[in-house]
Amino acid sequence: MASPVTARGRRYPSDTTRAEWRLLQPLLPTPAAQTSRGGRPEVHDRRAIVDALRYVVDNGAKWRALPADFPPWRTVYGFFERWTRAGIIGRILDQLRQRIRTRRGYSPQAVAVIVDSQSVKASETVGRHSRGFDAGKRINGRKRALAVDLGGLPLLILVTSADRQDRDLARDLLWRLRITFPAVSIVWADSAFGGGLVEWAKRFLNLTIKVVPRPKESGFVVLPRRWVVERTISWLLRARRNIRDHERLPQNSESVLNIAAITLMTRRLTRRRGVPRPTAA
Repeated sequence: MASPVTARGRRYPSDTTRAEWRLLQPLLPTPAAQTSRGGRPEVHDRRAIVDALRYVVDNGAKWRALPADFPPWRTVYGFFERWTRAGIIGRILDQLRQRIRTRRGYSPQAVAVIVDSQSVKASETVGRHSRGFDAGKRINGRKRALAVDLGGLPLLILVTSADRQDRDLARDLLWRLRITFPAVSIVWADSAFGGGLVEWAKRFLNLTIKVVPRPKESGFVVLPRRWVVERTISWLLRARRNIRDHERLPQNSESVLNIAAITLMTRRLTRRRGVPRPTAA
């Protein structure tokens, strides 16, 4: 009997190519049935699960609206939740980023990062406990904080309610950076990371914050360093699921953003055409 992937073929632009699947398959966790603890054999092919996740993120579809040629939506969402809770999606992102940096002749671990935040509207599926109103942007929804290396590859994505002040969000982001990426020593950021936060980060986290101020002239201005993280945000928004926040849990929103980043990186590593190439790392 043919596997689900073989039976359905590659029908959608978001489906993995053979080269992408060869890259991703070893990074996925071992099925429970093949571990010493044992478990039930998985009914659906892993590649079909991954393709379904990419379809939802790339096309902005509802989980319940998965096309019939994919595994049942409850099965796909179950994998998504388990891999999110176990940190699998984040670890895959780390592995791919390190491969790209190594291929380009850089250290696998970034030393300097650029951070920025973005507020997005939230749909009705996002509860009151995890959403808020950003008075500055006049947006009711959630706020995303991103840390990327100098080539724009994401290291860390943090999602909170939009009413959180940038300085408070910055402290959480910097704490996570220090714990998760101990090699990081320099952080490029906007004025929200300035003031007393600079001394706090240096004293307690041994991080040097370099503030990139916005010029006084009006109109569009390319900001040194900061344009890199802004470009990464635009890359992630090419996945329609990320234009608005639909996830009930902030950690699920982070995983959806990470899946979009993983798709970009796999295409970069397999030299797929039409994908932006970072120019620095």
